[in-house]
Amino acid sequence: MKHYEVEILDAKTKDKLCFLDKVEPNATIGEIKSMFHKSHPQWYPARQSIRLDPKGKSLKDEDVLQHLPVGTTATFYFRDLGAQISWVTVFLTEYTGPLVIYLMFYFRVPFIYAPKYDFTTSKHWVVHLACMCHSFHYVKRLLETLFVHRFSHGTMPLRNIFKNCTYYWGFAAWMAYYINHPLYTPPTYGEQQIRLALIVFLFCQIGNFSIHIALRNLRPPGSKTRKIPYPTKNPFTWIFLLVSCPNYTYELGSWLGFTLMTQCLPVAFFTLVGFIQMTVWAKGKHRSYLKEFRDYPPLRSPILPFIL
Repeated sequence: MKHYEVEILDAKTKDKLCFLDKVEPNATIGEIKSMFHKSHPQWYPARQSIRLDPKGKSLKDEDVLQHLPVGTTATFYFRDLGAQISWVTVFLTEYTGPLVIYLMFYFRVPFIYAPKYDFTTSKHWVVHLACMCHSFHYVKRLLETLFVHRFSHGTMPLRNIFKNCTYYWGFAAWMAYYINHPLYTPPTYGEQQIRLALIVFLFCQIGNFSIHIALRNLRPPGSKTRKIPYPTKNPFTWIFLLVSCPNYTYELGSWLGFTLMTQCLPVAFFTLVGFIQMTVWAKGKHRSYLKEFRDYPPLRSPILPFIL
């Protein structure tokens, strides 16, 4: 059985960083990363991007050496991805912040509003309902992170946690300040508007959870297998007939419900920004599905049926 010689060059300077002799032909990129890590301990596998071309795409950890377009002397290019942090840690940090911050405003801890309002409660029942809905949403997200989600990538760049936390924590504080403010005024159409908004919110929360369960069941534990998601017996998943990323569709619906419930401008702005970002993600996933699966259902749109 022939063996390979593998040289790894710096993608920027083209300097030789490592030479590996007698590498098994069935070795994966993940295994080559581990070998490279032994000679360069500062670059652990999750921090490495190994590619065939200096400006090309990163190879997948499961790619096999003998199946790549290389000769028996294979040349790869290395790029440092920077310090990494696990997706679970990022999500737990992102979602714990809004939960705690919102409750600080809800209980009106000192130094937020005027001293006479410290630890007082609002006279409007919608304020208490909004707190329950907001807390429910983020507790759900935390539990899903721990027990439902299966991540195709184990880590992300450490710098992203600061950007993500600024977004989630900042918006939570902005929304909570106005909703829990002593001068807050309830929605224009009163109880009818609030009840309708609550129905929309809860419906979409259940739908979002149903989609996450369906996506989890597509991927066996420890696997990075990708399959086309299809509707299940759960009616909340039937939206897969028309949308590639219904988890984002339901997420948008939840925040539209919360906007209607609170009639608060910062909430509406958060919903709009979130919709724009989720649309970008949905379009990316939709393109990936179309590229990867020739039999992908043609009727599906990325996030909104027949529209977007």
